[in-house]
Amino acid sequence: MILVSDKIIVSEGVLTGHFCCDTPVCRGYCCVEGDSGAPLTDRECRLLEQEWTRYAACMQPQGVKAVEKQGPWIRDIEEDAVTPLIDGKECAYAFFSDGQCRCAIEKAWDEGISSFRKPISCWLYPIRVQKLSQDTTGLNYHQWHLCQPARALGENKKIRVFEFLKEPLVHCFGEDVYRAIKEAADNP
Repeated sequence: MILVSDKIIVSEGVLTGHFCCDTPVCRGYCCVEGDSGAPLTDRECRLLEQEWTRYAACMQPQGVKAVEKQGPWIRDIEEDAVTPLIDGKECAYAFFSDGQCRCAIEKAWDEGISSFRKPISCWLYPIRVQKLSQDTTGLNYHQWHLCQPARALGENKKIRVFEFLKEPLVHCFGEDVYRAIKEAADNP
């Protein structure tokens, strides 16, 4: 772990690992596989409560039914707030287009009908954010078997994890933190 600011610690994998989503190969199955839905912040839970009907036209009918039955967010087995799933499989907010799994929340945001882009846990993936103390946050590189094509493409294109995730990192932590991450990666 490397301290990049007084409040952000970054794992070496974020600095040195390579990643670039290869959706034509993986088909977006990160939205289908897993033990529970996408982790959500308290703010995101409130946004889903207020806005989920805006995404309904983009969602699968089974997803709409899942949200109507379970709610726009649920608590998983560990009592964390997450998106609901359809029959224990894909995220309720997922839909399929051209054989690829996509996000109805992000589609609604792209179309300007939602103020919520997507859960930050999805936008920042493969970085997982961990609260280490009241003042310190850790950014860890999660290497999931489903993302092997993304690691291979990132390696081929020489795109490091933090570079691939520049936009969400700047959105969440600011330009100064992003610059500090880049500096730590470029000058080990």
